Amino acid sequence: MSQPSLPWTGGCRCGQVRFKVTAGPLITMACHCTGCQKMTASAFSLSALFPAEAFEVTAGEPVIGGLHGAEAQHFFCPYCMSWMFTRPSQPPGFVNVRSTMFDGVEGLEPFVETYVSEKLPWATTPAVRSFAEFPPAEAWGELSGAYARREG
Repeated sequence: MSQPSLPWTGGCRCGQVRFKVTAGPLITMACHCTGCQKMTASAFSLSALFPAEAFEVTAGEPVIGGLHGAEAQHFFCPYCMSWMFTRPSQPPGFVNVRSTMFDGVEGLEPFVETYVSEKLPWATTPAVRSFAEFPPAEAWGELSGAYARREG
């Protein structure tokens, strides 16, 4: 499925926090870890990874919730508490935006699924690559290249 032209905009459920991205995603993902299950009250979280310089909060002031540490920080709207994006420490310089926060989600189906070791048995995604946990750091370059070419 093709993606709409850039920039893309999005925001939380109530609309108080808004953002935009000026580059396409490097990769799209579904995470099945129990932490994401609890944070989303669902079977998995959906996200798209962007270079940090392509991401900007344009309205409101998100707050940190969920993970607060050096590993990653989860950002939420302070009013409606929508989980909007994550700033991971590894790899550095990226923002992982929850795909459903965009005003349009065309073309953002997950390419990779992570933590299938914790996946609910009935949960399925269209991801073409699956990992028991997170892929090793050295695999992300090849994965983002395969995503750009949309190769399995």
